[in-house]
Amino acid sequence: MIENGKYSHGRKVAELEAALAGYCGAKFVIGVNSGTDALVLLLRAAGLRPGDEVVVPAFSFGASATSVVLAGGRPVFADIEPDGYGIDPAAVADAAGERARFVMPTHLFSHLADIDGVLEVAQRLGLTVVEDSAEAIGMRRRGKHAGLFGAGGVLSFFPTKTLGAIGDAGAVLTDDRLIAETVDALRHHGRFGGTIADFPAISTATGLPGVNSKMDDIQAAVLLAKLTILDVDIARRAELAARYTAALADVRGVRKLPPTRPDSVFYVYVVEVDSRDDLAAHLSADGVQTEVYYPAPLPLQPCFAGLGHRKGEFPNAENACRHTLALPLYPDMSTGDCDRVCDSIRAFYRGRRG
Repeated sequence: MIENGKYSHGRKVAELEAALAGYCGAKFVIGVNSGTDALVLLLRAAGLRPGDEVVVPAFSFGASATSVVLAGGRPVFADIEPDGYGIDPAAVADAAGERARFVMPTHLFSHLADIDGVLEVAQRLGLTVVEDSAEAIGMRRRGKHAGLFGAGGVLSFFPTKTLGAIGDAGAVLTDDRLIAETVDALRHHGRFGGTIADFPAISTATGLPGVNSKMDDIQAAVLLAKLTILDVDIARRAELAARYTAALADVRGVRKLPPTRPDSVFYVYVVEVDSRDDLAAHLSADGVQTEVYYPAPLPLQPCFAGLGHRKGEFPNAENACRHTLALPLYPDMSTGDCDRVCDSIRAFYRGRRG
């Protein structure tokens, strides 16, 4: 890595790709420099054409929709299911018009979206499924890893993720060789021919209008080290999630706790609560950091104002935006800190009743 002067797109990246392929059970993993780039390149490699519509959830991180725009498509929004926050298959069927060619379910927070329902609708309507599985490392259903149910999926290694780097990094995972080879070329300026760790590749012919989205080897080295303890970290996250659930189950004001399912991997622990913003302020004053996922539905974000959506069109997404709050959750968190968060939440709602 450092000793040979190869700081990105080198042997450590290739080693990480192989390790992730083994962990996820994917035929191909292609490392890139962010989860967002992974989505853009996956869409392009899967055949997105200019102007094609992609049905995306109204409740998700911005990249789920902006990646469609960056890839040359047009996002079309569908509401989510109220319990799991995944895209509602029935809403997908309603939203998909004549120009819809893709649907992008997002696996949020702690478990998979209704991927079986999405696949059924996609098959019926002739849509290609690409998964925004950026948060979903370790999530599986019937032994199949998130991101491998359709044409492909992605992983984000942003530092806060379940498997996090010390900077930005991401990956595409797929079982489709052509998609893999296309993403491989697109990430390195459209050059075909296995350019990873190949110094003379600068002279390789450019076959596609690609981008510079090579993963740094230092990030790959960090991720390789952390991959060895990923399952231990996932288990610890599950322990903390169970402790939260037990402690908050009877708190009036906590509207909904995240379900624990066979495919659950707790990237974050998200609750629905009354007086969400006041609770967040109370916790902050008590030294507890929280996060709002997400403050507004994607169709109502300023960058999509031109699409003309209005409040009330996506009731489940809008409800989630009003009430969801992520509590602290990380493998090094102590049980005492978890209990302190729960005690502070209890105190807040006792005070409001008083």
